[in-house]
Amino acid sequence: MPRLSPTCRDERGVALVMALLVLLVISLLSVTLLMTVNVETKVSAHSTRQTQALSIAEAGVAEAIARIRAGEIPINTNARQVAQIFNTVPGSVPVLGVDSIALATQQPVGDWLEYTGPRRQDGVLTVQYKTDAAKTVIYKYDPNKDPAVQTASGFPIFVVNSTGRKGTAQREIVTEVIQKPIQVNAKAALAADKGIDFSGNSQICGFNHDIDTPSLTPVPPCAAWELASGGHINGAWSSGGITSSGSSTQPGWPVNNNPTQIGFYSGPWDVISMGQAEFFSWVGAPYGTEPANPQGIYYLDNNGSSQDATGDFKYNGGTGEGLLYVDGDLSINGNFIFRGLVYIEGDLKINGTVWVLGSIIVKGKSQIKIANGSCTVLFSDDAISQSIAKYGGQFVTLSWRETRKY
Repeated sequence: MPRLSPTCRDERGVALVMALLVLLVISLLSVTLLMTVNVETKVSAHSTRQTQALSIAEAGVAEAIARIRAGEIPINTNARQVAQIFNTVPGSVPVLGVDSIALATQQPVGDWLEYTGPRRQDGVLTVQYKTDAAKTVIYKYDPNKDPAVQTASGFPIFVVNSTGRKGTAQREIVTEVIQKPIQVNAKAALAADKGIDFSGNSQICGFNHDIDTPSLTPVPPCAAWELASGGHINGAWSSGGITSSGSSTQPGWPVNNNPTQIGFYSGPWDVISMGQAEFFSWVGAPYGTEPANPQGIYYLDNNGSSQDATGDFKYNGGTGEGLLYVDGDLSINGNFIFRGLVYIEGDLKINGTVWVLGSIIVKGKSQIKIANGSCTVLFSDDAISQSIAKYGGQFVTLSWRETRKY
C-alpha cells in the first residue's frame, strides 16, 4: 500500500480539521437560530399579552364610567368617597368603610375580564374624586375659568384606576374624566317671549347659585349660596314688558329686569348650545304623558309635531332634575321642586308652590302671569349644565397615563 508523504498527511489533517470546524459552526448557528426564534416567540407572545392587558384595562374604565352615568357611583360633595368594583356577583361584594361604595361587576357571570379582582386587593377597579392631599376639597373642571381645573365651579373630576391582566402581563392606567360640559346660554332666571306680570309671592333671582343650594331656599336668604366666581344674569328677561307688584322680587345682574328685548330663543337647543337637528336626535322620542318625578331628559309632546304648542301638561307636585321640555302649556298645581332647565313652548300656569334651581324659559301664547301660588326661581349655571349632563351627557377624558407595565 503506498505511503503518503508528510506533506499529504498534513494537508489531509488540515482538511479534516476544517470540516470539523465547519460542522461546529453550522451546529452553533443552528442552536443560536433556534434560541433566537424561541426568544422572539416568547417576546412576541408577551407583547401580545401586554396589548391585550391594556385593552382589558380600558374596558375597566368603560365600566366605571357606565356606573357613574347610571348613578350607582353618585355625584356628591363627599371628597372622601371611594367606589370599588369587584369581579363577583351581587350579594358577595366585600364590606368596605363608611365613605366607600362596593359594587359587583356588570360583566356576564363566568366571562369576566380581569380588570379587577373578587376581593379587597391591589389592582381593584377604583373610582374616586380628584382632591387635595387632605381629601377635603374636590377639584372641578370649568371650561369658562382660567385655570379650568379649580375648586369653585364646574364638573367634578373623577379618577379611575384600572389594571388589566392577561396571563403574566399587567397594564395599570389612571384616567381622569368628567361629564361632557353643557354650555348654558341663559338670558335670565326667568325669560319669556311675552310680557311678564310678577305679583303675589314670586321670588326670582338671577345671581348664580351653588348647585348644592338647599331645596326651598327663598330670596333673599339665597344670597348665602351665590357664587363669588360670578356668572350672574338678569332676574327676568322679556320680549315684552315686565311688571312687578306685591311682594314679588327679581334681583339680578347687571339689571334686575330686562324688558322689551329682541332675540328670544328659536328653541331649547339654543339654551344649551346645540343645533336643532342634534337636539332632537339627542333628546329622543317625546312622551305623551307627564312622567312622575321627572329625573332625566324629557320632551313632552301630545302629537309629535314639534313647537306647535298644542299640548296641555300638568304636575300636581313632585321633584325632578335635568331637562323638562314641554311643547304646550304647563300647569303646576302642587309642590314642585326641580333642578335644571324647564323650557315651555306654551304658557306657564302656577297654582301651587314651585321651586326651581336653574332657569325657566317660556315662549308663551299670551301674557305670562306669575301670580298665583308661590314661585321661586334661583338661577344656577351648574344646576342646569350638570343635571343635564348627568342624564344625557357623554364623558370626556382630561388625562390618561400608564403607571405600571410588565
